[in-house]
Amino acid sequence: MKKSLKLFTVSAATVLTLTFASQSFAATGTFSDLGNIASKDKIATLQQKGYVNGISANRFLPDAKITAAQGIQLIVNTLGLNIDTIRFFKEPQATDYFPKADDNAWYEEALIIAANNDIGLPADLDPDKIWTREEFTHQLILATEKHGRLPMINIKPIEFGDLDDLTIDYNGTIQRALVLKIASLDAQGNFNPKVEITRAEAAELVYNAVEYLEAHPAPTQTPVVDVEE
Repeated sequence: MKKSLKLFTVSAATVLTLTFASQSFAATGTFSDLGNIASKDKIATLQQKGYVNGISANRFLPDAKITAAQGIQLIVNTLGLNIDTIRFFKEPQATDYFPKADDNAWYEEALIIAANNDIGLPADLDPDKIWTREEFTHQLILATEKHGRLPMINIKPIEFGDLDDLTIDYNGTIQRALVLKIASLDAQGNFNPKVEITRAEAAELVYNAVEYLEAHPAPTQTPVVDVEE
């Protein structure tokens, strides 16, 4: 019995991983387990666009936690990152960039795409690590700024209750996320940086990031043409 239970648990986790990260289930209908989730409309929009999926046609599991690999896949999908214009001299592998990765894992392509789009992922990335709110937000902001070619801006730092809990290296990106209203504080004025991020929270953040980019499109790059007189 214990062996069967273990196998079932692994199977369920695998399904959860694949459905959040890819398009295993068609975006038909709506999720039935978002009743008390404030961001349910945003999640529904992402579902309709094919960015997020549930473990079934109508279950999203909003309170489930996400791994680094799942978070990266979500960022890659929603920002439309790709490697279409890159020519490789040899077939790339995830371990070329992240030694802790598995080249046979479902997330390999997402990690290769993320690495070649230079979105600031650390070389010691552990794809199976559960990400915290500050980790996901940090990586999302770096990717959003890079992909959207957002200009550097001077901001007035926002004070919040648990600022001292924030990892120092993430302070700048978290502050920009708050100023740009991609992220927000809770009712008590805290960011909860060390709390493991949920599927619902991650989905809301990427929705806000995409919405910001749509409202602030990257400037068109005009090619320089030499004209002979």
